[in-house]
Amino acid sequence: MPYELTRAFEFSAAHTLPESGEGHKCRAMHGHNYILEVVVRGEADPQTGWVVDFGEIKRAVAPILDQLDHQTLNEVPGLENATSELVARWIYERLSPVLPGLARVTVAETPAARCTYWSDE
Repeated sequence: MPYELTRAFEFSAAHTLPESGEGHKCRAMHGHNYILEVVVRGEADPQTGWVVDFGEIKRAVAPILDQLDHQTLNEVPGLENATSELVARWIYERLSPVLPGLARVTVAETPAARCTYWSDE
């Protein structure tokens, strides 16, 4: 039976959306207290009983949070237009080589606004 494990993280960052158009409120510099959810999918190991140790997920995510937390996202290479969509994909692309079973990444700017990215590959 397959399982999904979800581990949530928090980071705070500022950004602007330079492509949002003149007069759009998100064109101005502003910040969010982001919630990042990382989902790993797989079978439970018969010996350990788990898909992956939550600590392994935390170790894989730590370098990414170091790059993003309390930063201006637009200054991070690849996030010059730091939409939720691009941030979620950017994180997924960095996690997928180091986190086997990565299923999806969700980035929430607020409790009501979030974006999820997964690969169909």
